[in-house]
Amino acid sequence: MGISQKDVGSRPLRILHVVGGMDRGGLETWLMHVLRTIDRTRFTMDFLVHAAQPCAYDEEIRALGSRVIYGGDHHSLWGYKKRFDEVLALHGPYDVVHSHVAYFSGRVLRLAAGQGVRVRIAHSHSDRAAREAKFGIKRRLYVQLMQRMIRRFATAGLAASEPAAASLFGANWASERSVEVVHCGLDFSPYAEPIERAQGREQVREQVRAELGIAPDALLIGHVGRFEAPKNHAHLLEVARSLRRREPRAWLLMVGDGALRADTERRASEVGLDQVVFAGVREDVPRLLRAMDVFVFPSIFEGLGLALVEAQAAGLPCVISQSIPQEADVVPELVCRMGLEQQAGLWAEAVLQMAARPRPSARQAHRVVANSSFCIAQSVENLVRIYGR
Repeated sequence: MGISQKDVGSRPLRILHVVGGMDRGGLETWLMHVLRTIDRTRFTMDFLVHAAQPCAYDEEIRALGSRVIYGGDHHSLWGYKKRFDEVLALHGPYDVVHSHVAYFSGRVLRLAAGQGVRVRIAHSHSDRAAREAKFGIKRRLYVQLMQRMIRRFATAGLAASEPAAASLFGANWASERSVEVVHCGLDFSPYAEPIERAQGREQVREQVRAELGIAPDALLIGHVGRFEAPKNHAHLLEVARSLRRREPRAWLLMVGDGALRADTERRASEVGLDQVVFAGVREDVPRLLRAMDVFVFPSIFEGLGLALVEAQAAGLPCVISQSIPQEADVVPELVCRMGLEQQAGLWAEAVLQMAARPRPSARQAHRVVANSSFCIAQSVENLVRIYGR
């Protein structure tokens, strides 16, 4: 059941998003695009986070009039309940609790129901099926319990893709009227600016490469994502090594940060991969993408892969793993899918082929992506409908 104008009167509809932390990941970046775009005179969005340390987007969230609220230790059964109730008593009432914390959403939405929150949303952003299959019985029992709680306490279920829907809501999710796939949208206007004129695009490319110490004529492959196991940076390094043997001008640019960054840097050094740049967390991802020749995305699993959609908006050819949902192929002519069981040398050959193959212009690619279900206007429109106002 949604919230009507009569329910809230003249005040804005109040939404509490529950997330791990507001760092620069795909989910978090989408939420920031929503916050920047949604009519903040009609909707207010606060963020209950599980991360005790400050995160990249916290300052901007507060500057836009929203709160970042620490939710306490979610591993403590009663401690988390006490803190959740305190947050709703202190900062509420909330009309919507929108939970983005995978299976733990079952716990969150049960607590929200106990506080009388009418709209309770469980949102799946990842396909965890293969990963969960490797865990033991204790984890499987936890997942089953949380899924039962989600079915009982969620008034709506959302997913970033069909595989993500099946992962959280079960194989028969499509038969559930309350569950739907809603693509996370972004504002793709930054990708339109330099393609208004070809000269401007080349200038950006040259500037970025000069800043990073990369030769203008290098074959630059790139990746954007957190340094976490599912992103498969180890395979990316092997692809870069194989590519270097075939093309001495090859460079690798990796954008992002995370727990495995130091290990990845160490491994690159150990194997003698010196033509590599670790750019860290950046706010100018559109600029960096324009400097690349090919985007490589070898994820072990993804809910969708918004970075891949951004790469297509930039007009980049993309070599990606088969595990990424088909829905992410917004401009199919730009995408080459490879199996993770295939050797790095085959991936390197695919990179060379995609770099040389005729493809849509950057202008054409941007137009297709900007008019797709991944545009931020469509995303916000869907949320407004689901919130019920």
